[in-house]
Amino acid sequence: DVSAMSSGDSSGDGGKWLDAHYDPMAGLYTFSSCVDLAELSGDGESRLLVGDLGSGSAGMKLKVYRGTSLTSESTLLDLPSGVVAFFMDLHEPRIPAVAVASGPCIYVYKNLRPYFKFTLPSLQVNTLEQDVWQQMSLPAAPSFMDVTGQFDVEFRITVACRNGNIYILRRPKEENSPLGKRLWRTVLAAPITTMAAMDLPTRGFQAVLLGLANCEVQLYRDKNLLSTIKTPDVVTSICFGRYGREDGTLIMTTRAGGLIVKILKRTAVFDDRDGAPGPPQAQSIRLNVPKKTKLYVDQTLRERESGAAMHRAFQMDLSRLRLAAAKAYVKALESSLTPVSSSLSEPLKMNAVVQGLGPTFKLTLNVQNTAACRPVMNLAVSFLYDESLYRVKNPFLRIPLLVPGLIYPIQTFVECTSDKGIADIIKVFVLHEGRSSPLLTAHINMPVSEGLTLN
Repeated sequence: DVSAMSSGDSSGDGGKWLDAHYDPMAGLYTFSSCVDLAELSGDGESRLLVGDLGSGSAGMKLKVYRGTSLTSESTLLDLPSGVVAFFMDLHEPRIPAVAVASGPCIYVYKNLRPYFKFTLPSLQVNTLEQDVWQQMSLPAAPSFMDVTGQFDVEFRITVACRNGNIYILRRPKEENSPLGKRLWRTVLAAPITTMAAMDLPTRGFQAVLLGLANCEVQLYRDKNLLSTIKTPDVVTSICFGRYGREDGTLIMTTRAGGLIVKILKRTAVFDDRDGAPGPPQAQSIRLNVPKKTKLYVDQTLRERESGAAMHRAFQMDLSRLRLAAAKAYVKALESSLTPVSSSLSEPLKMNAVVQGLGPTFKLTLNVQNTAACRPVMNLAVSFLYDESLYRVKNPFLRIPLLVPGLIYPIQTFVECTSDKGIADIIKVFVLHEGRSSPLLTAHINMPVSEGLTLN
């Protein structure tokens, strides 16, 4: 079990990984395509499957690890090129079989025992296919290839060549067609030796692990570097998944045949901004730009023809809007219609709260002195209202000395005297002795009295 391995904090990775196991003498020589993780016994523990290349001419084996110990090995007759676990049937319990591509054959193991051998037949090259390949010349030797589509309809061949370029071959068309566009490019510190996907469904996290020739393993999501792991040797294979009972296990083999097992901490958090500085991540997201409609094209032509007149009209409307806003602001300051005082000597702020269903309402005015250290005194509150609709208990109130920063609630009661079910505005003025203009003015929209309606 991986949980039984000795673990400690790993250095050089930001504290996101635990060192579970390292065996420099494991004698594993393989690549990422020959490493897989699978639950082979139905006991809930995943095993490590490794197609070992041996010395290249002898010692090729299929090895199975449980935790840190080698539990099974089977001799292979040729160099393995791929190992994968798959389900052959729907029987319970679901125990996968193991397929090993070795030489011209595919060996299938069930319960870790040889079960089936399939030899790929040797086929003669079709003359038409041979002519097609001869017409497609590349500037360098291809190393990887992916083919999609049909030759008679539409096809696309993506080829990665040894000169570091990727070429796309497709059927020529008379009309122009958009070519592939590079979204971003990242320059690494050393050549890539291996790479694998990191998929953590429990967190909804997906990224790419890169093994570099400078004894580092880097974790990338898009173009952002999330983590860097220092290794004692160059990594030749990487596999991430569930090993034992741990979901986030990273397994690596080195050039000298060593085996490295690391466990992702449950508290590890990967931030896209941990990498090198650059443009924001949103800049690399392609926008879903809709197609150009006829209305859009007509509007574009109109803007080209009447651009100067449209700009003058826009500037005129903008100037009128600014003038109207400035006039309204000046009027509010002159008549003190704002809930915040514009006076520097008496900086005040006020808000009103109306409580009750009627016909009697409780009106609370919260007045605050916003000055830094100067108190305000000699203030009063006056109410202006329609006397045929309302009656205020105290229409004139004196405000005590206002200490800076404190909120002073001033309360009074308003009684609705009308039974018509209508409401009006009550104006509140904050006055200073010896001045004719108020410091603050508030307009309170009174609610409809529901008490009279119920009666």
